[in-house]
Amino acid sequence: MDQWGSPKSCDMKSLKVFWVCLVVGGLGVMFWCGQVNRSISLHNSGLKGYTRIKPENMDQFLDLRCSHCALVSSSGQMLGAGVGEEIDKTGCVIRMNNAPTRGYERDVGKQTNVRVVSHTSVPLLLKNEKYYFQSSADTTYVFWGPERNMRQDGKGHIFNVLLKMANKYPNVRIYAVTREKIQYCDGVFQNETGKNRMKTGAFLSTGFFTMVLALDMCDSIYVYGMIDDNHCSRANHSIVPYHYYERSRIDECRMYRIHEHTRRGGHRFITEKAIYAKWAKRYKMEFKHPSWSHG
Repeated sequence: MDQWGSPKSCDMKSLKVFWVCLVVGGLGVMFWCGQVNRSISLHNSGLKGYTRIKPENMDQFLDLRCSHCALVSSSGQMLGAGVGEEIDKTGCVIRMNNAPTRGYERDVGKQTNVRVVSHTSVPLLLKNEKYYFQSSADTTYVFWGPERNMRQDGKGHIFNVLLKMANKYPNVRIYAVTREKIQYCDGVFQNETGKNRMKTGAFLSTGFFTMVLALDMCDSIYVYGMIDDNHCSRANHSIVPYHYYERSRIDECRMYRIHEHTRRGGHRFITEKAIYAKWAKRYKMEFKHPSWSHG
């Protein structure tokens, strides 16, 4: 016995028990943390605002991540840009609606990894369905539209068309922006502007949904051909077509002004550009051709 009247063997035994408990407890915590991390990894395995349109189910989320993305505008600013090769070297190239690459490769590139499409542009894709849904089957398509067109109860006209395309071309990846994601985007617009999107009578543009998707899936974003919110108010602003592939259409700034001041049914293109300028300060986002000054 030691001087305190306690057997040393008991001290040693207690110490051993203490360390065993500590190790076992630590392993338990490590196992629990591992399970939590695993569940987090599984939880984040897809972007939940985008569900795949497939004949059998709609449970598969868009599972696509890119380190570097090129978001290519459909603006006439792309004419003469000569950045096609630069765009194609980017990890993921995102385009909008039916914007073509054939014949414009030098300026806009030819690679398309993701194409974000408005419900109003679906008929334009159907005019050349074999190109978009068969020849370009390696492209991921993300469609957005109001509930009345995208509902899945048999009454959603656009959804029904897309489901038909998914049946006809099973290799193509077709996704829809969920109703919840569209509501989320409305909330983003209101948070950034202080205005309720529906009360202003406006519709978010395809560019807005494309930018939100890019923020969801890309670590860094290079935006090509998009003008800033002050561009059209400058005396020496460039006059280009609204779309680079529609030379006879109204010029870009005139289209923007019409939409910005339309009471109902227009896009708030200029307001949206002001939102992007804010985002450029928060995220890894760079605007090219023309470049932006973020102030």
